[in-house]
Amino acid sequence: MTFNKVLDNLSIYEAGKPIELVVREYGVNPKDIVKLASNENPYGTSPKVVKALKEKSSSSFVYPDDSMYELKEALAKRFKVNDSNVIIGAGSDQIIEFCIHAKCYKNSKVLMAKTTFAMYEIYAKQTGAQILKTPSDTHNLDEFRKIYKKEGADIIFLCLPNNPMGECLDAKDVYKFLDEVDKNTLVVLDGAYQEYAIYKDGKKKIDVKKVTKKYPNVIYLGTFSKAYALGGLRVGYGIADVKIIKNLYKLRPPFNVTTLSLEGGKVALDDEKFVQKCIKKNFEEMERYEKYSKRNGLTYIPSYTNFITIYTGNKISKEIAQKLLEQGIIVRDMTGYGQNAIRITIGTESQNTKVFKALDKLLMEKK
Repeated sequence: MTFNKVLDNLSIYEAGKPIELVVREYGVNPKDIVKLASNENPYGTSPKVVKALKEKSSSSFVYPDDSMYELKEALAKRFKVNDSNVIIGAGSDQIIEFCIHAKCYKNSKVLMAKTTFAMYEIYAKQTGAQILKTPSDTHNLDEFRKIYKKEGADIIFLCLPNNPMGECLDAKDVYKFLDEVDKNTLVVLDGAYQEYAIYKDGKKKIDVKKVTKKYPNVIYLGTFSKAYALGGLRVGYGIADVKIIKNLYKLRPPFNVTTLSLEGGKVALDDEKFVQKCIKKNFEEMERYEKYSKRNGLTYIPSYTNFITIYTGNKISKEIAQKLLEQGIIVRDMTGYGQNAIRITIGTESQNTKVFKALDKLLMEKK
């Protein structure tokens, strides 16, 4: 059987290993497993969400409200836009896919940082588009400018903060860059981790109302999978000029977001106190990783997210990640991104203590 030729050179996105796999392959007790590879909120979702989902579960046999009215209204109110500026997706990555297919075809150009969210490239290659990357692993807007001036682009992706590296551009620098972009180029501002960045440094905050009103070629993406801890429900959103939203809707399948996902997102958005509490704990624990790295002579990228990327020095990161896995500690090896580093989701105090103890032994091992 033959398939579309673009699939020949297309990589498969590798998600963080699930707990069930570690139990099967290494015989680790599920209670002893520490999963810190997928940037989930280790404190779980709001108790209010859990209660709402239990109450809503009895209506799961009927199709969801395909207008998604309540969640769209809640998001519109949060960001001070109209509900016509909002689209809901099965995770924000579904909206990334919509954006790619709305703008790209064979030989289109898609510009992104050298090391960033892998699905930008995977979705783009599905259309036969050409991938343009900056030389630097982290976002360098001067490099974006240079490439854009020379090559142009149909879509530009800015990940704010950047996954998997963790750095984040200042909003004022992003706005200045947007001023220089042609209005026929779609700019995707991926704010999957914006809640964390804003807490740490207000200068990182993207004013969603401002950018979508001033720049009709910009779409802002958000998700409930990270700070709101709804990764298992798969619900994200995009906010943009009405013209962009209307065209993306042409690509949206019916009932693409479940009844429980819509309910969970609406209630989670309303419990901001719980979210801020989780984010505060995140950065308190991240400080422990920073101190640990400095104490052990390890380089790390200052992070504005709920994870930290740590370079493993003279140790091979793939081996470190594998040995941690065998002990029931799941982290992300960055070898596939060309980095001798591991990316660790910031866990709870006890989870992080377990990581430090395991790393102590591994870092002391002789080759």
